[in-house]
Amino acid sequence: MPRKPPSIQGFDSLSDQVFVRNAEAATASDYSASPDIVAIYGWGDCLPQHITKYADGYRALFPCAKQIVVLSPIAKAMFTSREQRRGHMTPVVDYLFGRADAAQDAGVAQSSSKILIHAMSNTGAINFAATLDAYLDRFKRAMPHTFFVMDSTPGGTNLTWANLKRWSRAMALGTAKWFPWPFVATQSIWAFFLLLNTLYLWLRRRQHAGAWSRIAANREEFATKTARRLYMYSKDDDLIGYQDIVDHASDSEKLGYAVDTKEFRGSGHVGHMRMHPEEYWAAIQQSWARTNEKESEHGLH
Repeated sequence: MPRKPPSIQGFDSLSDQVFVRNAEAATASDYSASPDIVAIYGWGDCLPQHITKYADGYRALFPCAKQIVVLSPIAKAMFTSREQRRGHMTPVVDYLFGRADAAQDAGVAQSSSKILIHAMSNTGAINFAATLDAYLDRFKRAMPHTFFVMDSTPGGTNLTWANLKRWSRAMALGTAKWFPWPFVATQSIWAFFLLLNTLYLWLRRRQHAGAWSRIAANREEFATKTARRLYMYSKDDDLIGYQDIVDHASDSEKLGYAVDTKEFRGSGHVGHMRMHPEEYWAAIQQSWARTNEKESEHGLH
């Protein structure tokens, strides 16, 4: 019996990973302070009912924004080629900017549209980087967006012992229930597999997906410098080293990106919203307000 494709209540499906829903009715004042489109890239193997909590949070903040939700199966993000990942994210580019065979500006985004991106964990960041790659491949320029939230990402990319433990634990969390043996055995199997995969990529002279996405996020041909960034992290994250996030934020700022950072206390990996909901959404609102202020300043010149 074929496996039933995933679905998200209230959303239309564009693929087995990409889902969209229209904006709610809103007042003129709502529109002036709101993004036009919110795109949420979920963490690895997240369930639809979990990612919708974030979509509903954004709906409460910005009711007049169209929404895109991207599910992130780990296997599709981590163990595929760059070309395959680009293909998986093509429905996002089609929806926003029109299909390759359609008339110009046939997508929902207009030239003045304000687009908010929210990527969660390395897997969400990998899929957003694939979206940037798909856009660049089609339009030969960086994909326009206004604001980029990085929640518990990007992590380190070097194969250190600490990173191997984090990566193998992340993989085991989603698969341990499939096997009868202890969790540590599953983690050990994944660690061995990750070592083999790293060796294979090295022999092929290819970067692994996480490394490529971390680099692409700070390359202007992919990631426009007009978009403000908010990095959200915790020192208690057991899957992503917080210093890797802080270092990437610092590097971004040195390269000319507008950067905000928000540290949470006591919350684990992609657990900041669950533990600190008011603080979490306030940080997004405040950083978005700075984005709007910058947009207004540009409009005066």
